[in-house]
Amino acid sequence: MKYILSIIVILIFFAGCSNDKQKSDAYGNFEATETIVSSESSGKLNEFSVEEGMLIESGEIVGYIDTSQLYLKKNQLAQQKNTTRTKFKSVSAQISVLQEQKRVAQREKERIERLLKDEAATGKQLDDINGSIDVINKQINSIEMQNSTTNEELKGLDVQIEQVVDQLQKSSITNPVKGTVILKFAEQGEIVNFGKPLYKIADISTMELRAYVSGAQLPEIKLGQKVKVLIDDGKSGYKTLEGEISWISSKAEFTPKIIQTKEERVNLVYAVKVRVINDKKIKTCVNNIFMRISLLG
Repeated sequence: MKYILSIIVILIFFAGCSNDKQKSDAYGNFEATETIVSSESSGKLNEFSVEEGMLIESGEIVGYIDTSQLYLKKNQLAQQKNTTRTKFKSVSAQISVLQEQKRVAQREKERIERLLKDEAATGKQLDDINGSIDVINKQINSIEMQNSTTNEELKGLDVQIEQVVDQLQKSSITNPVKGTVILKFAEQGEIVNFGKPLYKIADISTMELRAYVSGAQLPEIKLGQKVKVLIDDGKSGYKTLEGEISWISSKAEFTPKIIQTKEERVNLVYAVKVRVINDKKIKTCVNNIFMRISLLG
């Protein structure tokens, strides 16, 4: 998103090499890419060390949202998980016991089948052992279903714990990009909701001026041309910055409404971009900027 400084920019061109230099003007605005940093959690803003005009590094933690309830929820979920895990282990132990009983019953069945061949056992004995094995199988199936449900409960608790951990991490307000704070929307101690804008930040270390020149002025400028930027310091003087023309449009367009000129507005203009290195002389609010371009030759 583009952040446009509310300023008037005047480009002053000096055409030709004669002593009687003719001066002409162009107008435009400075632009910088802005980022609105919003709350990713809800709660009381316990700490918030952000002020307008402050330079903040990328990845720097600038505040914390109260996490008391999240920690309580995390501890509660951890306790539930421990209880469920104990239940899971208990059920698994029951299955192990039943499987051992089944192995014993299976060996007994094999013994009875051998005795039955020698007519040393009865068919009832074989029926009885088969019935016992069926009962054990049903018990194992039933407990395995319980264990499956318990295992799903554990997975669900793990997901909930991960969500709480993610919320805890997002309770730390981390600045996403290096830049200068343009606007501050919240104060320490406020209750904030998820998605509430906290502050607006923009990298104004290198700013881009978008200005407009007439067709008559176009031959007087070129790519890479050095530019002097004079900033009104509010004391009848000027601060100076340096810039360089980085782009010149090849297509004419109608004069934008935001452009105010000393002379009558021309119908068609050409957009020009000037890259300016900001050495902290351009703040978040500038009233007037005068830009002078001196042509060689």
